[in-house]
Amino acid sequence: MDGLFTTPTNGPTRALDGMAINDLAAMQGKTFHCILGLTAMTVFLLAFGFTSARGAATSGMADGPAFARLGPREAPVKLFYETKGSGAPILLIHGFGASTFTWRRIAPALAENYKVIAVDLKGFGQSDKPLDEHYSIFDQAKLIKQLIVEKDLKNLVLIGHSYGGGISLMLALDEDPRLEGRIAKLVLLDTIAYPQNIPVAFKMMDMPVVSHLGVRMVPPEMQARVALKLAYFDDTKIGDEDVEMYAAPLRTTAGKHAVIHSARQIVPQGLEEISKRYPTIKQPTLIAWCDNDRIVPLDIGLELRRNMPTSRLEIIERCGHMPQEEQPGATLKLIQDFLGR
Repeated sequence: MDGLFTTPTNGPTRALDGMAINDLAAMQGKTFHCILGLTAMTVFLLAFGFTSARGAATSGMADGPAFARLGPREAPVKLFYETKGSGAPILLIHGFGASTFTWRRIAPALAENYKVIAVDLKGFGQSDKPLDEHYSIFDQAKLIKQLIVEKDLKNLVLIGHSYGGGISLMLALDEDPRLEGRIAKLVLLDTIAYPQNIPVAFKMMDMPVVSHLGVRMVPPEMQARVALKLAYFDDTKIGDEDVEMYAAPLRTTAGKHAVIHSARQIVPQGLEEISKRYPTIKQPTLIAWCDNDRIVPLDIGLELRRNMPTSRLEIIERCGHMPQEEQPGATLKLIQDFLGR
């Protein structure tokens, strides 16, 4: 299996602004919920222009894999992360059910000019999976904030996909003085941001018996393959390695626990009130969205663009919900152009 750090191919994109956004929103509508159907029962698996500071050192983060011990002293959590490159830091925050694996097609090129840090969120990848219920985006954001502060990351670019994009938004809104001035730019890929209709699978996660039976009775490979087909526009791009990596979390009791409790809190309480604060985010923001996202629909991205004055929206064509995997070349180009190289 290739490591995190390989090379992508290009794909098509188009920019949207002004009238085009409103036209696309009308065309997109709310029809995606019907498309999900019964296959939604497995979707829970996936789920700043730089200055001379670009060359600033990132203390305490040598290249290679490592673990950070975070959280309260009485209940610490070890988060796995992998670092490569030098320069200003980029922190990659994956989506629901994913891990650092999801960045394998864009991280190597980004590491040519930046210190790229890819982290496994609590409950996913190689990070700890404690048998507690602290799996909301607020819980995850607290751990990532601690990582940012303890590693003294400055002039930082946050790149978040889906669930990870929601965590990035929480960090941008966080008024903790320890974060002041640290986050320079945001890149949000098909991110959760507003209340939306929840797929059947997530509603079932609130039913303890049903949720545990569903996770245990269906073979992990089958669940992963169906979920990936829903997340991809072109499912011929899904390889056996992809299926195996996304099936892995459901092979252990702890992994199953993390998936279930993350799914139950995928849309956090108070999101409607939180979303009213998006206009206060000052960081330049790239919002990149797949044109055929059936999980977090394009109208969420359009709304986010309308309410973030410092943002711009780019549409990635022939793409489902995972642009960094399905259209890595197009995604990488948008990010590099946004960052200035």
